Amino acid sequence: MTTLISAFRGNQLVARVLRSSSWLVLGYGGSQALRLASNLILARLLFPEAFGLMALVSVVTVGLMMFSDVGIGPAISQNKRGDDPAFLNTAWTIQVIRGVCLWAVACLLAWPASQLYDAPDLATYLPIAAISLVLAGFNPTRIETAHRHLLVGRLTMLDLLSQVIGIVSMIILAWITGSVVALVIGGVIGAAAKLLLMHVFLPGEANRFQWEPAAAKELIRFGKWIFLSTAFWFVTSQGDKAILGRFLSLETLGIYNIGYFLASFPLLLGHAVTQKVLIPVYREMLPAKGVETSAKLRRLRVAMTGGIMSLLAVMAVAGPWLVDVLYDDRYAQAGAMVVLIACALVPQVIGVTYDQAALAAGDSKRFFVFSGTRAVLQVAGLLIGITQFGLLGAIVALGLAAVLVYPVLVWLARVHGVWDPAHDMVAGIIAIAIIGVAVSMHFSDIADLSGL
Repeated sequence: MTTLISAFRGNQLVARVLRSSSWLVLGYGGSQALRLASNLILARLLFPEAFGLMALVSVVTVGLMMFSDVGIGPAISQNKRGDDPAFLNTAWTIQVIRGVCLWAVACLLAWPASQLYDAPDLATYLPIAAISLVLAGFNPTRIETAHRHLLVGRLTMLDLLSQVIGIVSMIILAWITGSVVALVIGGVIGAAAKLLLMHVFLPGEANRFQWEPAAAKELIRFGKWIFLSTAFWFVTSQGDKAILGRFLSLETLGIYNIGYFLASFPLLLGHAVTQKVLIPVYREMLPAKGVETSAKLRRLRVAMTGGIMSLLAVMAVAGPWLVDVLYDDRYAQAGAMVVLIACALVPQVIGVTYDQAALAAGDSKRFFVFSGTRAVLQVAGLLIGITQFGLLGAIVALGLAAVLVYPVLVWLARVHGVWDPAHDMVAGIIAIAIIGVAVSMHFSDIADLSGL
């Protein structure tokens, strides 16, 4: 215990990584626990179609966020001027302008989206939900500064508090209205709460409007490839809902959304940790790479891979049981979806620690190549899967895309000296074992999805 406590103390990189990782795991785990609790309550106050409609709202709003991302967070984290007030204020100014533009675009897309998905309510709800994009634009850059220096304790607590406020608002409004509008307005209230809490309680200098040409040039040069990469990341993370929403009923889409929420928790947790921790780690460790540094990186990689894969294994094996315990009979099909989605996500874990090395080195171009290849493979797989084999084929395609993109990920990792073939081989064998056990246990339930 003394050794463990001492490892968390001090200002050395390892101590900061341990503390930040612990806070991020606590924050993301707490966030997902809150989402699960609210999901269970709202599932009883609302109806499956409400979750399907909200999934479509999220596809558009998250899509706008990702399709316009210029990489302000990674830029602050990796840039040598990441603590310069002029650089931070210029980044914040870009962020505010972007948020206002996103709301305007959401208003323009509201009616076409409602026609595309045959969901008239989208025309009303999208402009309201997009107010959260404007609010997010005013969030202080102190958030990214805290991540840059791996000091995220207070930030995590404020994030959780803002989420609690948003969720409580959703539940109260759902109880009063019994309508999906509760989810929409609750999301806006949560965004407003985060903005207020971060400005009041996060230490550091307040942002102001400023435009320094040199800082803007650096941000745009780095962000042009991030812009394209996050557009492709949207396709990877939200493309399934965007595509399936065109082929499935709102009820089935809502059930799928719940299944995906449960199954994807471990991988999304892993992404949350790696995106915030690994850029600072690679920035400080790779320039002085040696035997000792390689050993530390391997231990970190094994810990992250093992943790994420273990959680996915639990979801793959226990998915139907979890759904039976947590939800009523209307959501029973989500159990088989949890199993299959968890299996499809397992291959992604193998290389989850590699891509951030490119961003730490400022190599947003190669990061874009990887993201674009993955997105193209996934979209092609989803379209072929859903049209030829139904929902079952679409989910299987998610896993195949991760396998097919692996050579591109190896190329990126080798360029930046972080590829670990021994780790990947062992992780691949474990992944095959997890998939084999889960599919054999729940084969009949999975086969039932072929009719959807």
